[in-house]
Amino acid sequence: MMLIDAHAHMDRYALAGEGALESALDEIAHHGILTISNSMDLPSYERNLAIAERCDFVLPTFGVHPWNASQYAGRLDDLRSAVERSPMIGEIGLDHHFVEDASQYPAQEKVFEFFLDAASDQEKIVILHTKGAEREVLELLERYEIRRAIVHWYSGPLDVFRELAARGAYFTVGVELLCSAHIRAIACEIPSAHLLTETDNPGGPKGYIGELGTPALIGQVVQALADARGTTAGALAGTVRANLLALAGDDPWLVDTGFGARLRGERR
Repeated sequence: MMLIDAHAHMDRYALAGEGALESALDEIAHHGILTISNSMDLPSYERNLAIAERCDFVLPTFGVHPWNASQYAGRLDDLRSAVERSPMIGEIGLDHHFVEDASQYPAQEKVFEFFLDAASDQEKIVILHTKGAEREVLELLERYEIRRAIVHWYSGPLDVFRELAARGAYFTVGVELLCSAHIRAIACEIPSAHLLTETDNPGGPKGYIGELGTPALIGQVVQALADARGTTAGALAGTVRANLLALAGDDPWLVDTGFGARLRGERR
């Protein structure tokens, strides 16, 4: 059973202590977990590129997280080379929930629009952070005519969720499913053909499981999601793989990658 972790931060394992990255990579290979490793800035992308050289289950993607946008709003040209190299664009977006200082929002929007413009021009999938700014993200997706988007850990209003779904967005579901009725309601309403799974490892799950997440956590997410949607873990995992294959299997930016070959079930 191939498992899909459509949103993680593998580079953070490299900063988590001796042996953490090696253990995580062993776990990914053992369980066959295809992992999209999002970056939050230029240094994290360089770490993710190095990690992907060691494991073709890992796809490194470049983005600037909204929490880091102020560091790059005045030097967008420094990002162009990494954007052109990255097969998908992420993690990008807006955050008006955890970032309470509204003076930071113009920088977030400037950086986000830079990435959306590049993604539109290069016809790349975007991986989105929307916390507390769901309506604003939707409006910008429409303005830049972005048609291929993965919405990470959506927890916002149901009306915006439904508008995003109607536009064909894909949605990842992660560990908050285990404890939130709102997330379960969203998870059960995601169209089957646009459903993906994630962990947001290693740091994202900590508030829910009390420790850093490890790659095998995706198995618990798959089982919980299968239970919520009234199916089996095997069937759910198959659906998620088919969805990522439909979204990205023949994407020219992935076709020559080890990750793309594993997704398509090819030998290299």
